[in-house]
Amino acid sequence: MQYTKLGNTDISVSKICLGTMTYGDQNTQEDANNQLDYALSQGINFVDTAEMYPVPPKAETFTRTETMIGHWLQQTKKRDQIVLGSKVAGPRRPIDWIRGGPKSLDRENIRTAVHDSLTRLQTDYLDVYQLHWPERNVPMFGQYLFNPADELDAQGNEKQWVSIQNQLETLEELIKEGKIRAVGVSNEQPWGMMEFLRIANQRNLPRVATIQNCYNLITRGMEFGMTEILYRENVSLLAYSPLAFGHLTAKYIDDPSTVGRATLFPGYAARYKKPAVTAAVKRYAQLARENGMTPNQLALSFVYHRWFVTSTIIGATTVAQLAENVSSFHVKLSDDVLAEIEGIHLTMMNPAP
Repeated sequence: MQYTKLGNTDISVSKICLGTMTYGDQNTQEDANNQLDYALSQGINFVDTAEMYPVPPKAETFTRTETMIGHWLQQTKKRDQIVLGSKVAGPRRPIDWIRGGPKSLDRENIRTAVHDSLTRLQTDYLDVYQLHWPERNVPMFGQYLFNPADELDAQGNEKQWVSIQNQLETLEELIKEGKIRAVGVSNEQPWGMMEFLRIANQRNLPRVATIQNCYNLITRGMEFGMTEILYRENVSLLAYSPLAFGHLTAKYIDDPSTVGRATLFPGYAARYKKPAVTAAVKRYAQLARENGMTPNQLALSFVYHRWFVTSTIIGATTVAQLAENVSSFHVKLSDDVLAEIEGIHLTMMNPAP
C-alpha cells in the first residue's frame, strides 16, 4: 500500500480509504468487523464515515454506521492504527431525524454532531472532520446547474445561512479542544473552496485539508476548475463513488436484475439515471474487456492513479468485493488505454454530473 499526507497536515493516509456507508443497512456488525479487519490487513489505515450513514439515509438506520465502527474500535483497541474521518450533516435535505433538520451548520449543530459522533465511535477525537455538504445554495448530488432563484425563500426574501467564517471558528474551537485534528469539506464547489481558504488565511483559522467529492469515469466535474485549486492550495481530494454506484462494473447492463445498490434503492442516486449513462458505461466496459481487464479494474485504476486524487474511497457489501477493489490498485493503465478513455470522454463528456 502507498501512503500520502492529507493537505498541509502531518496525517499520513493510505491511497485507498475504506468507505462504510453500507454498515447498518446492507451490512451487519459481523460484516463490518470483517471488512475493517481485512482493510487493515491490506495496509488501509483510512476509514471514512458520517453521522448520516448508512445511505440511503433513513430515520430507522441513522447512527448505525458510526455505532458499528465504535463497537469494532472498542473490541480491537486499534484506534491508534487508523485515520478516522466523519462528517456533519448540513441543512437543505429532508432529514428531520437528525437534530430536527438540521437548520444550519451553526456552532450548536456542529458541536452537537461532533459530540454524538465521538460517543458512537467510542473515541476521544476524529482525525478529519468534514462538512458533508455546503449550507448555502449550490447544486449537488446530481444537480449541476446553479439557480439564483434558490437564493430566495417563498416570500422573496434572501435566505440566511451561517457564514463560512463562523463555521471555521467552530471547527477551530474543536481543534483546540483536541476533538478533531483536521477539517475538510465535501460536495463543495470551486467558489466555496476558495472562500474557505481565503477566510482561513485572512482570519488565521483552520485551513481546509481535504475535499470529498464524487469522481469517476462518468462524473469528472472535478476536472473543471477544481484540480488547479487542489494543486496550488495543497488540498487533498478524497474521491468517492469511483464505481458510480456500481454502474461502472457493468453488472446492471450484463444482468439488469442483479442485486446491487441501484436495484435495492431504485429511487436513489439520480445522478446515474441521466440519459447517456448506460451508453457511456457500455463503451468503458468494452474498452476494459478489449484490454484484458474487468470494467471494475478499469474504473478503479483510472481514479486510483489520477495525479490529483489523494485517496479513493471504496465500499463493498462483501469482503470478496472489497478484495477485488483493493487488488485493482495494482492494475496500471497504459498510455494507449488512457488515450482511449479520453477519446470516449470527449465524445460522451461527463454524462453523470
